[in-house]
Amino acid sequence: MTIGELLAEAFGRVHGVALGAVRGLSEEELAFRPEGRCNSIAWLVWHLTRIQDDHIAEVARTEQAWTADGWAERFGLPFPPAETGYGHSSAEVAAVRAPADLLVGYYEAVHGRTVKYVEGLGQADLDLVVDEHWDPPVTLGARLVSVISDDLQHGGQAAYVRGLLPRR
Repeated sequence: MTIGELLAEAFGRVHGVALGAVRGLSEEELAFRPEGRCNSIAWLVWHLTRIQDDHIAEVARTEQAWTADGWAERFGLPFPPAETGYGHSSAEVAAVRAPADLLVGYYEAVHGRTVKYVEGLGQADLDLVVDEHWDPPVTLGARLVSVISDDLQHGGQAAYVRGLLPRR
């Protein structure tokens, strides 16, 4: 297995978890917030997709799907286009409402871009420094592991919230 295949497999795990949490749910179910204050499935999947889109576009030196492909307009959220959800307040979390097909479409677009990028990576690429704002500086390998880890955590949270939905 090559580095590119390994990374594509890891992002494929995120794909399964994220879409499994969303598919078949109504917009109301996707907006459900346990205790009325926790993150909703819609927010969690939107956020994990925004982080993946933002971080992969940065290292790939491409424009984000969010802006390049018109997803920001389709979602129509009350945030600046650069917003990823990091540090959102409860009110901002509540503002993220979307139907399943929109969340899935955006995720699929980002996933496709991600897999195309990581499949072309080799061992030497992982040691490239991509962010010098940290000590030690962040390598491409560390950034990709960070995105996968963050996405799997948020995808797991979305699956958990799905399990809390009232039975239909």
